[in-house]
Formats: sequence, C-alpha cells, structure tokens
Amino acid sequence: MKKNKIIFWVATVFIFLFEGVMPVSALIFAPSSATAGTVYLGYPIYFAYMLIAFKALGAIALIITKLPRPIKEWAYAGLAFNFVAACISHFAVDGASGVSFFPLIILTILIVSYIYYFKTYHHGKNGL
Repeated sequence: MKKNKIIFWVATVFIFLFEGVMPVSALIFAPSSATAGTVYLGYPIYFAYMLIAFKALGAIALIITKLPRPIKEWAYAGLAFNFVAACISHFAVDGASGVSFFPLIILTILIVSYIYYFKTYHHGKNGL
C-alpha cells in the first residue's frame, strides 16, 4: 500500500508541477513565452489562455484526493486529451520529431498517476 501511495504521489506531483504550476507561472512572469507554443502551432493566443486555465484546474483536481470520482476522472480525461492533441499538433507542424512524441511521455506519467490513484484510494473499485 505504501509503495502504491509513493508511486501515485511522485507521478501526480510531477503532473501538477508540469501542467499546473509551470504554465501559470509562465503566464504570470513571462506571458509571451506562455503563449509561444500554441502560436507556433498555429493556434490563436486566446487558446493558450484557455489551455492554461484548464490545465491548472485539472492539475489541482488531481492533487485533491477527496474529490468525487467523476471529477477526478474528468480531470484525468481532459489532461489525457490535451497530451494526445499536443502530440498530433506537433506531429502536424514538426513531423516525427522528439517534440512530437514528448506529450506521450507525459501522458504515460499521467496514466501511472491514474492507475495508482485507484489502487491507493479506491482499492480496485473501478476494475483496475
């Protein structure tokens, strides 16, 4: 049980920092760098602001272990969708490069968080 909890928290804190803290910090301290990635991919600036807001909300939802299960699952699903869409967007613009597949690495960490959340806090109640 303790091992599961450690794995969950390591993966979840990474996602929280990478998807919650870093984008919001960039928006506050370096707004042009916070939007540079989405502009580079051809998306409008307002899309970056929306992504940052949803990423931050999703990251917060992940670290609050007492949230109802449906909210947690929506947060996991939303972040997963974000990583898949980022991979597709980078692939369309950059081709098959390391940048294109990096979101899938972060998706893998998110999946680890998801699996170990349910192993730790729901003890397999969702069929995992």
